Amino acid sequence: MFTRRGFIRIGAATVGSLALRPFGMLPAMAQNGPGYRALVCVFLFGGNDSNNSVIPMDDASYQAYQSLRAGLALTASDLTATVTSVSGAPYAFHAKLAEVASLFTSKELAVVANVGSLVQPLTRAQYQQSQAPIPLNLFSHADQQLQWQTSLAQGNGSTGWAGRAADYIASQGINSSGFPTFVSVNGNILLGTGVETQPVAVAPGQSLQLKGFNNAASAQARWEALNSLLTLDSGMSLVQAANNTMANSISDAKVLGAALAKATPLKTQFPKSNIAAQLQQVAQIIQVQADLGMSRQIFFCSLGGFDTHTNELNTHNLLYPQLSPALAAFYEATQELGMAQNVTTFTESDFSRTFQPTSGGGSDHAWGSHHFVLGGAVQGGQVFGTFPTFELGGPDDADVRGRWIPTTSVDQYGATLCSWFGIPNNALAAVFPNFANFGSQQLGFLG
Repeated sequence: MFTRRGFIRIGAATVGSLALRPFGMLPAMAQNGPGYRALVCVFLFGGNDSNNSVIPMDDASYQAYQSLRAGLALTASDLTATVTSVSGAPYAFHAKLAEVASLFTSKELAVVANVGSLVQPLTRAQYQQSQAPIPLNLFSHADQQLQWQTSLAQGNGSTGWAGRAADYIASQGINSSGFPTFVSVNGNILLGTGVETQPVAVAPGQSLQLKGFNNAASAQARWEALNSLLTLDSGMSLVQAANNTMANSISDAKVLGAALAKATPLKTQFPKSNIAAQLQQVAQIIQVQADLGMSRQIFFCSLGGFDTHTNELNTHNLLYPQLSPALAAFYEATQELGMAQNVTTFTESDFSRTFQPTSGGGSDHAWGSHHFVLGGAVQGGQVFGTFPTFELGGPDDADVRGRWIPTTSVDQYGATLCSWFGIPNNALAAVFPNFANFGSQQLGFLG
């Protein structure tokens, strides 16, 4: 059962590649926010084993890593050259994340360590003895994906934290048009659903126009008939809502298509991969943000395949070469647009994976994971938060397999992003209801 503010999608394929957006565009606002800022989420579906994304290279940590990870441990030839953080600590990235490592070295990318879904700060003893609230259904793909998107570690939520941020932007009239603040370039997603605002989805590289209509008399007659049906007052609320959804989606498609048609092709060369195509589409929409009347936008992209119960090393060798150059190309495109300071890209994932490998050369579902934040405003070359102690059954392990209890919450991670985005401190609690449980402490990775 869906509420009126739920995801109603009626025949999305009929509106070119623009998915249907429920129940009306917001009225156009006259006020413009100061400057432009965009957040770009790259969700790594399946649970990326971030233990092999970035590794502390001090002697004690790397020796423990090699010993405990056994067959999953990356050797020197599997890693980038060791890079030194601003604090002087040594790190290495997976060799197939060479572009990510380069961006870290040039201080345009930061690592946020051991982030995950939490209700409040949690110790190993509290977790094992159930002495504090624990997120529901830990280690479940569906539940952890939703908790990353809603920031609600307990209970179900019908809105996402980015959607609630979009609600604030709309309430303040920061964007000067009714075009949606949240745009997904990879399907419908809860992250962007607000209480008063709704996301829109665009399929990269496809026509935005309704299919089956042209300048022929018969096509124009059908077009007029369609519009008559959409504006007909049927007296039935569900039918009327569906008609409004279709009409608004057609309007959104027309506005976006007209803006993109006027844009000069980007010079930045993007790799040939699905995630690169998504990020290229985001860059193209950012390019026309002024024509769309947007001062604040949030985008969603994703890459799947990270559920590595077996054959993890080979899987990462296939996925990371898609992710890393795509992120680098997107950052280059923001530089080309003069927008590098205005766009922040960040990763999310279901969870990380057990430090201890499985018998099939893979790893099982775990909890806290390490993430990348990229952009001109990022305090790059730094690691924010704390890496876990590499000890099975140690102080950061939920059990005895290396399921790291997060030391940084999704709320802190998201609130730091949203604060830079323009959500004031007194409004962050509406976006992240559990943020106060962490002392309303932000992470400082954005200047």
